[in-house]
Amino acid sequence: MDGCRQLIVNADDFGQSPGTNRGIIEAHEHGIVTSASLMVRWPAAVQAASYAQTHPKLSVGLHLDLGEWVYQHGEWVRLYQLVNEDDAVAVAKEVEAQIVTFHCLMGRDPTHIDSHQHSHRKEPARSIVFAMANKLSIPVRSFTTEIRYCGDFYGQTDEGRSYPEGISVDNLLRILKNLPSGCTELGCHPGYGADLDTMYKAEREQEIKTLCDPRVIEAVADMNIELVGFNLR
Repeated sequence: MDGCRQLIVNADDFGQSPGTNRGIIEAHEHGIVTSASLMVRWPAAVQAASYAQTHPKLSVGLHLDLGEWVYQHGEWVRLYQLVNEDDAVAVAKEVEAQIVTFHCLMGRDPTHIDSHQHSHRKEPARSIVFAMANKLSIPVRSFTTEIRYCGDFYGQTDEGRSYPEGISVDNLLRILKNLPSGCTELGCHPGYGADLDTMYKAEREQEIKTLCDPRVIEAVADMNIELVGFNLR
């Protein structure tokens, strides 16, 4: 239908910690989150998958995890690394392993693929992820033309400085107002971050409050925005 606006609100980092799981579940059950991306190599992934299996309205894809960077003392440094991102063979093995683990946890294929800190946007991961997604017939964040990705809901600057305005109710309402026709994926990171070693921690709880704010829920209805998951489009 011309002019129809569909919105997938996708929460990254599902399974990274119990606090992250709790925040995503809260934002799904009491807010506008419709989808999540599972980090299969983390201990809380089992808990996340168990919830998802009994809540089919929450679409769940793979949040490919190759490592994480943090901004410290004026430069980006490694927090951890699973594989050398420049080694195509190692990346391919890791992507396949995480897909297999996802299937073991969820009993099905992912509804979509994205990645931690957008590592799939660079080669060789990009081509490897494309090939896997084509094989599974699932979308890839930022590269599937019929689903526009919006990363404007984020609480830090590119240098890791806190930017609470980015995850405020006012900013989310602005994003909703300006949604184009068609389908948009809005990325988010709700969670309770006390059990995480990451530079994006305090912002997660604010995201929960914003995503569950009655003004946001009301605006979605008033603007005739259809909330969907990757599995319900």
